[in-house]
Amino acid sequence: MTSRRKAAPDIGFKPGPAGGWGSAKSVGEVLLREHVPLSGPTLLKHQNKPQGYMCVSCAWAKPAKTHPLEFCENGAKATAWEITNRRADSAFFARHTLAELEGWRDYDLEEQGRLTQPMRWDAATDRYLPVSWQAAFEEIGRELRAIAPQQAEFYTSGRASLEASYMYQLFARIYGSNNLPDSSNMCHESSSVGLPESIGASVGTAILSDFQNCDCIFYMAQNVGTSSPRLLHDLQDAVDRGVKILTFNMLREPGLERFVNPQSPGQMLATPATPISTKYYQVKNGGDIAALFGICKALIEADDVLHASAASKVSGSDGQPRDPANAAAVAFAAAIAAADKKHVLDHDFLAEHTAGFDDFAAAARRHEWEELERVSGLTREEMMEAAAIYADSDAVMMVYGMGLTQHVMGVENVHMVANLALLRGNIGKPGANICAVRGHSNVQGQRTVGITEKPGLVPLDKLADLYQFQPPAWEGHSTVDSCKSILAGETKAFISLGGNFLRAAPETEAMEAAWRKLRLTVQIATKLNRSHVIHGEIAFLLPCLGRIEIDDQATGPQAVSMESSVAHFHGSRGRAKPASRELLSEPAIIAGMAVATLTRGNVPWQQWVHDYSRIRDAIEQTYPETFRNFNERLFKPGGIPRPLPARERKWVTSSGKANFLTPDRLFPEFPPEASGPDVLHLSTLRSNDQFNTTVYGYSDRFRGVEGTRQVLFMNVDDIALLGFADGDIVDIVTAIEPQTPRAVRGFRIVAYDIPHGCCAGYFPETNPLFPLSHHSPKAKTPSYKLLPVRLTPSTTVPSN
Repeated sequence: MTSRRKAAPDIGFKPGPAGGWGSAKSVGEVLLREHVPLSGPTLLKHQNKPQGYMCVSCAWAKPAKTHPLEFCENGAKATAWEITNRRADSAFFARHTLAELEGWRDYDLEEQGRLTQPMRWDAATDRYLPVSWQAAFEEIGRELRAIAPQQAEFYTSGRASLEASYMYQLFARIYGSNNLPDSSNMCHESSSVGLPESIGASVGTAILSDFQNCDCIFYMAQNVGTSSPRLLHDLQDAVDRGVKILTFNMLREPGLERFVNPQSPGQMLATPATPISTKYYQVKNGGDIAALFGICKALIEADDVLHASAASKVSGSDGQPRDPANAAAVAFAAAIAAADKKHVLDHDFLAEHTAGFDDFAAAARRHEWEELERVSGLTREEMMEAAAIYADSDAVMMVYGMGLTQHVMGVENVHMVANLALLRGNIGKPGANICAVRGHSNVQGQRTVGITEKPGLVPLDKLADLYQFQPPAWEGHSTVDSCKSILAGETKAFISLGGNFLRAAPETEAMEAAWRKLRLTVQIATKLNRSHVIHGEIAFLLPCLGRIEIDDQATGPQAVSMESSVAHFHGSRGRAKPASRELLSEPAIIAGMAVATLTRGNVPWQQWVHDYSRIRDAIEQTYPETFRNFNERLFKPGGIPRPLPARERKWVTSSGKANFLTPDRLFPEFPPEASGPDVLHLSTLRSNDQFNTTVYGYSDRFRGVEGTRQVLFMNVDDIALLGFADGDIVDIVTAIEPQTPRAVRGFRIVAYDIPHGCCAGYFPETNPLFPLSHHSPKAKTPSYKLLPVRLTPSTTVPSN
């Protein structure tokens, strides 16, 4: 099969609600396209079910009481994608050189189907040729032993199980390397840094039952319809019982506005779509800190009026405001008092459980409303409206996604979410917690079992005792550090446990050039992608079993496990026949490389491969409090809860309390060349026909775009002000670091409901625009949600 013909674009059709007939139709189309119209539905009945398999797409939780069909549109696409009957076998690679495949679209590469046997790149023919597993392991081992451990990178995508992740980090550390970059570095590292500083937890504290116990949800910067559609069931149930959902998002997204449950015949046939958002606030790109500060300011100033010790700051002896600017705060306070409430903030909670409140409150009071309005894009009335709803609610959930974390100030965004929750004690009680919605399935769990470049986060003493080696203590490479090392020519080997690193990473053009200079690249994967066709001097493509497939080892079919977004561990058991007899499981491939590479350490690699329960025993020995009775509870309905002290209002922080942490500014400080009336602030986003770098198709029915991904969503007034028209073809040029030109060409302007000064384009098509230096200083998360850009007329014909 060769690259498919591209359909003519269709742009501007009216999007429907999330779910509904559009979702049902899309699922049917993908099952037919992947030639699994019968086997697909049979398998989907077991997706996220007891004794079934966990979805290979998003990381949303598996409930104890499941729906009849516990999958969403994207989950069905992910399953069909994995169990497709298409094969990228040796005959396919015999027909195509890698130089030829470099010119293919990402979609066409992955649509060739499942990889079937281990391959090694042959320089003479520029083709992947079959190689035996043993020969591959032996050569990989020789190459790794020939270089210093600091010169090897061990990357992990979010799909690897807990068992495979534990083995992988152990392999790397016994080898001598802490270079363990992972996909979490690219998405939620701002949470992993910010939440521990604020509340002493590296992940969100929310659990599924919080959705049944809350009376308000702040839903921030996460497009549920595209990224985690099963969460729509929880939001719909919340709406049905009267919960107010306040949405803060740059774009108007149908999934955040209306939902029709495709599992409800009544809704599909007659009932109107459920409105999801009670209020929808379109925050400017990068304006989240200002918006949250505005809400906090409204709460604090209203509380000042009610609280006797602060009342003199805003009103005279007659009770009238001294400063007319504070009239709104007095009116807000009066409304609170009329509701028989004596204060706005939870002062008992603040006194007992928090530190830093006074400094934060002083900063909130200092910020002028005019500045908060300008930066956030919201009016003062909107921020005060949100504050009033918050103050009138007793149990509030804070839900956020990568729209807050993939920023230069991503850590500060997370701090502000925590600050807002702390003001009224909305952490650690039923219905009141922070929910950081993670992306890929088990991207959170791999960190829990040791996939991290930071040795301080791993019980190295336990590993040393259990496996008789001295773990390295130096800090390894995050994703950004790995890219820097590759660009500098310091990295010699890159081992990738899943993923499509080159497409997910920033600085695309320079990274691809540097990638070719690597001595060794090893890709453990199920399907072909761009990171495989661009390669090092020695390159291996090692095909593995997918999570959905039966993993039959010496002791019988095996189960694996992963962690959900709400920090519960779940078992997963494959149900599908493997795509090829030559496939090995991820644990078997890791063990094969480890045995061929390592000359130290006392690890029963082959015994672990024969019986994965032994790996789980080892995980429990390493993390006894987190994984108590792991094997016995593996398939517990609803999952095994991960212990999080913050859920019980126990704060594992430097102060011993939950900390108010005050950002020192509202918006990033960009250089002078990144300012001016012609500069827009670009955010990347996903279509509803993709997951991360995997593109399932060229249909974004939520935004009215069909047949292309080279589009730029813009405010209609900005289009006119910059001298363009809807439908014009433009080049997008990075407005920072002008000494290194960066541009993507041939993008079609699409008028969209987006704030003035902002624009959006698809990930990863716009990744080449992002400099490697453009990331959070503390978390090193690439700032994929905020980049200053300029537009120029293009002579390039759009490529899709």
